[in-house]
Amino acid sequence: MSIAPFSFGHPLVAVVGPTGAGKSELALRLAELFGGEIVNCDSVQVYRRLDIGSAKTPVAQRMGIRHHLLDIAEPDQELTAGVYAQVAGEALNDIRARGALPIVAGGTGFYLRSLLDGLSPAPARNDALRERLSALGKRRPGALHRFLRQRDAAAAARIHANDHQKLMRAIELAGRTPVPRRGLEGFRVLKIGLNPPRALLYEKLNRRAAWMFEHGLLEETKALLDGGVAPTAKALESLGYRQAVEVLTRGMPVAQAIEECWQKTRQYAKRQMTWFRHEAGVEFLQGFGGEPGIQERAVLLLRGFLRDGG
Repeated sequence: MSIAPFSFGHPLVAVVGPTGAGKSELALRLAELFGGEIVNCDSVQVYRRLDIGSAKTPVAQRMGIRHHLLDIAEPDQELTAGVYAQVAGEALNDIRARGALPIVAGGTGFYLRSLLDGLSPAPARNDALRERLSALGKRRPGALHRFLRQRDAAAAARIHANDHQKLMRAIELAGRTPVPRRGLEGFRVLKIGLNPPRALLYEKLNRRAAWMFEHGLLEETKALLDGGVAPTAKALESLGYRQAVEVLTRGMPVAQAIEECWQKTRQYAKRQMTWFRHEAGVEFLQGFGGEPGIQERAVLLLRGFLRDGG
């Protein structure tokens, strides 16, 4: 299926929600019905060799549908939101050129916002200023927070008085004129959010955590460490891998690792939902992406979106 040109921009669908909500399942269904290609928007699935803990859809289950931005970075690299927005934008333009429907799917809200709305270029670090501020913070506890409060009370209210790194950066930025953001151009976006019942989501996340440790997460993590990836690498700080590293390097009992993974993943899912509730224009569906009823509602939303966009 090829998407006809639209006067208000090429259609783009974003399927968002917390981890475990079934975003990939819904994205696959929409791609199958509407001639779509899927663009990953998960900050762990971008890494090569992180498969079990990142819940990547196995190749055999992708139904031949083209996927983008999976396995594009090494585990010892950091893929910033700015870099993600650049490479995702290139993928979207390629998909548009083929007349296909791009479907961005994932739960990393900052990646999505960077892609759609752009990032304001931030001033460079001022190392001389930082040296003075660091010395002040060590000499007079609380001084950095008071200093920032005089210049940017709103920023000071968001930052803990003991978080010197964030305080120093906020002081650097205080009083600077913001540079306008440049968001994604040439597309019109339908945002579909998944919001399954909290209790059912937590049950699924608990099962998922136990499954990972029973089906090779420790072996996958050990292979990464044996291959030279540092335990402190950004990729290994993600949920599941962080606990696996603790088991392998510090002797944490597996049962404790699973329990910690349960707790941290539930907290993460809650933060994701808070983020997406503040994301403008999201059409929320109250269920999991693999449920037939939820898929039917998403199909109706997308059909209406395409029909009204000519």
